Amino acid sequence: MMFHPISLETWPRAETYRHFMEEVPCTYSICVNLDISRFLPAVRERGLRFFPAFLYGLSLTVNEHREFRMRLDEEGRLGYFDTVNPCYTVFHPEQECFSDVWTEFEPDFSAFYRRYLADMEKYGGKTASKSMGEGNTFDVSCIPWTSFTGFNLNLPKGYGYFAPIFTVGKYFEEAGKTKLPLATQVHHAVCDGFHVSRLLNELQEWLDYFQS
Repeated sequence: MMFHPISLETWPRAETYRHFMEEVPCTYSICVNLDISRFLPAVRERGLRFFPAFLYGLSLTVNEHREFRMRLDEEGRLGYFDTVNPCYTVFHPEQECFSDVWTEFEPDFSAFYRRYLADMEKYGGKTASKSMGEGNTFDVSCIPWTSFTGFNLNLPKGYGYFAPIFTVGKYFEEAGKTKLPLATQVHHAVCDGFHVSRLLNELQEWLDYFQS
């Protein structure tokens, strides 16, 4: 895992970055209903668990694009990681609370799936979160009890937080299709609507043609 600083003197996006960092600090969220009509039965036919299979597809798509791997380092320098890992919530029903677990991303589906299962075996039953790595994570939460058409997180210090935040809802049936709500929250300084749209379109394509 490497962090690569970006020079604002040569970065084509520098003016936009400064605008949304200094003049109009801005985060935004987009919520869509992904079509999982093909993905869900494919997962079931293979005897796989839904969430880690979906988490792989999301992680694969996130890692395809630098905009979603950009962060500020400890010195406040802008840069990007070679790879980012999903950090996801685990609900504990008895305590009605959750903890965080992260899994190292692996481009090979089977290897990532095994890593997820191993992490859940080791940390899933603990209310204390798995110790974080070196800042190269992005956030994924799941609200499997309800569907939604909008979702927004208000972070008091969020204007320096560049990691994308994804929230997954309860899937539902609509017009013969199975839909999955997904909210995506990003920082406008590093990520525009174009970038989010591209990510969501690529994720949808991956879901349509999923093969483990």
